[in-house]
Amino acid sequence: MGGTLKIGIVGVGKISEQYFASFPSLPGLEVIAVADLDQARAAAVAEEQGIESMTVDELLTDPRIDAVLNLTIPAAHVEVATKALAAGKHVYTEKPLALAPEEAVDMLALSERTGLRVGSAPDTVLGTGIQTARELLDSGRIGTPVGATAFWVAPGHELWHPAPQFYYQAGGGPLFDMGPYYVSALVTLLGPVARVSGAVARSDRERVVATGPNAGTPITVSVDTHVTAILEHASGVASGLTVSFDVWASRIPNIEVYGTAGTIAVPDPNRFSDPVELWTKDEPEWQTVPVSAGYADAGRGVGLADLARAIETNRPHRASGELAFHVLEIMDAIIRAGNEHRTIELDSTVQRPEPVPFGSQPHTW
Repeated sequence: MGGTLKIGIVGVGKISEQYFASFPSLPGLEVIAVADLDQARAAAVAEEQGIESMTVDELLTDPRIDAVLNLTIPAAHVEVATKALAAGKHVYTEKPLALAPEEAVDMLALSERTGLRVGSAPDTVLGTGIQTARELLDSGRIGTPVGATAFWVAPGHELWHPAPQFYYQAGGGPLFDMGPYYVSALVTLLGPVARVSGAVARSDRERVVATGPNAGTPITVSVDTHVTAILEHASGVASGLTVSFDVWASRIPNIEVYGTAGTIAVPDPNRFSDPVELWTKDEPEWQTVPVSAGYADAGRGVGLADLARAIETNRPHRASGELAFHVLEIMDAIIRAGNEHRTIELDSTVQRPEPVPFGSQPHTW
């Protein structure tokens, strides 16, 4: 590896733009090639980025590539990741890890047998926002945590995305699309979840593509569009979660954590470095707190850079496949609990990842 993890990217859709914007500031990574089922699109991105364009099979078997960044659609995550592992490459995949927990079991077992790493988005939990909130929580600033709420709502991605159909198919919906940010944040802050209950709904609102060349195209909805859940953490803390593609406006904050001595207002877990606010019984007014933990100036791909450093220093990486699997099982259980009207015990658990010290960069920790 020589201190630099050489990366091949499979899938150059819209999310890849955010990764490419971050790569110049991420240490320990060198992107050398891209591939996509749309080879013309891959060629255009490769020319723009000054790297190589390959077919998917060429990229997966290229001996120069150490790790595959898997930015395919959710339905292809496991297939591409498994092929990459079988070819002897580490994998970092976009969220969700898979469409269902059982789909990811063999892939993670292959990773375990081969000693190759599997990482997964979201890595926003490694930024200064969530990590500062965690430091406040762990240092006892709000006493003993007793509960939390997490809330993300919107009218639907069809209003802005030029090709939003996959958001309404398996692996999409508000829970599998946005839920990983919120559930990963809750697990990072409060630890693993032991059981869940939930309620789900699917509105009959007609949806059509609003922008781009597909504007006016009707969208078939095959997923629940409004999801509410209660997560019972192994620590005894209860979190409430609501995610929706059916809400036109709201004033409810993203995440709040409640303790015996105060409240932490946690910033948007889809972002890396928004400010954290704190209210305590000794200082009963909202205050923006100084940054005290997290990778500074982080962007998409910092989890992959953390993985590269973890390989180099022989430590666990933080945005791990195990964490993503636990989050996936939580989300899958929420949908099943809502449809079956029952509480579901989880099979998996996970350790909270190590905190990120203040001001760190992936190459220094």
